[in-house]
Amino acid sequence: PVAEEAATERMGGRSVPRSPSGGEVRLPGASVSIGPGPRVEPGGQTSAAPGTDWVRRTGVPAQPAPQPPPARWRPWRFRMSNDVWGTPVVADGTLFVSSFEVHALDIASGQRRYKTHDVAWALAVDSGRVHAADGPHLYTVDVADGTARWRSSLDGWIYSLDAADGVLCCGIRGGGVQLRSAASGAELWRADDAQQEYENPQSGPALVAGAAYYQGGGRLRCVDPRGGGLRWSVPVGGDVPSRPVEHAGVLYVTSGSHVYALDAASGAERWRFDAPVVLFTPPAVADGAVYVADYLGTLYALDAATGRDRWRGATAARQGAEPVVLADSTALLGSGDTLFAFDTATGRERWRYAARGEIVGSPAVADGLVHLGSRDHSLHTVELATGRLRWELGTKGELTGSPVAVGGRVFVGSKDRCVYALDSFYGTAVP
Repeated sequence: PVAEEAATERMGGRSVPRSPSGGEVRLPGASVSIGPGPRVEPGGQTSAAPGTDWVRRTGVPAQPAPQPPPARWRPWRFRMSNDVWGTPVVADGTLFVSSFEVHALDIASGQRRYKTHDVAWALAVDSGRVHAADGPHLYTVDVADGTARWRSSLDGWIYSLDAADGVLCCGIRGGGVQLRSAASGAELWRADDAQQEYENPQSGPALVAGAAYYQGGGRLRCVDPRGGGLRWSVPVGGDVPSRPVEHAGVLYVTSGSHVYALDAASGAERWRFDAPVVLFTPPAVADGAVYVADYLGTLYALDAATGRDRWRGATAARQGAEPVVLADSTALLGSGDTLFAFDTATGRERWRYAARGEIVGSPAVADGLVHLGSRDHSLHTVELATGRLRWELGTKGELTGSPVAVGGRVFVGSKDRCVYALDSFYGTAVP
């Protein structure tokens, strides 16, 4: 650690309670307000009287030994020896981070439990297993201790990886799709007719609600993930495919300037909405409405049953493919360096928050707070109701991927080779 690294800057005039054990956490030898893990508070354990700590007397119940108070969780950061990339993954009390190897960090302490021997350009965690691809190879280790389970060579570079219900869905550069068993790596099904443009994790083949979906040749295909073959295929055009979303037996998907609502069982079209320009984002569905955004920054709210245009909101031009984020009757959309918040019932803009650089990834929303990363090297936390800044963490690099908020904590990686674990409400402070 070096002294010039930035610390959390609390904003907005809210007083932050200080703990008697030290308030903010600081790394030894530096002024950075963030700590290496929990510190054990001074215990109140009393010693047994002489001559009684080993004698068991008849009729006197044995008293359990007094226990020290549990250690208070403290924010931490973990510095890698190589670059960090992508979005962290949380599973089973562990934070998984890609940095040439997969690093498994204990959330409670910030200590590394283990790391893999291979790089992970694609990563998925499901059912107690960590699945990763180093390019042409697919490998699996146990979540608990990193024990290697199997490794398989595929005939191409794996650019997307999805895992669910014991099945792995791989997107292979050049139009390949492979379904494999998560338990053994055995091939279940394959095809070579997927789209070859826009080969990225957002538009690659995906596992959704018990089915595998991929686009190619202007068609959307639904496949049995257990190797049962093609279920149905429907034409949807061939421009800028995105990941489908299933809700109540209906599949919603964007392709080019179209939004489709399809029967998930048969592929039959229920309705279609044609936007004026190309839509980059996959749909977001909640409370009877479907939300999508185009590259000019227009936010569309469509009736989920009919496809009718409910309202439109104006933001700014955007390049990312991140979907609209929905929480507490609010639709959040990042465009450029600004996050816009709209009322989902009326389409009225509630607030907007401007960072000092372009927003990175999708915002994470939990417990009435919105966490968003920016190319200004900072993680910003604002109130969902008002958009007022609560606190901000400055790092020494651009943030990678999206922040993740789970259990009152928020996790984010930075190009300063660090991954940060912070208190969602207080940042690096200890309440």
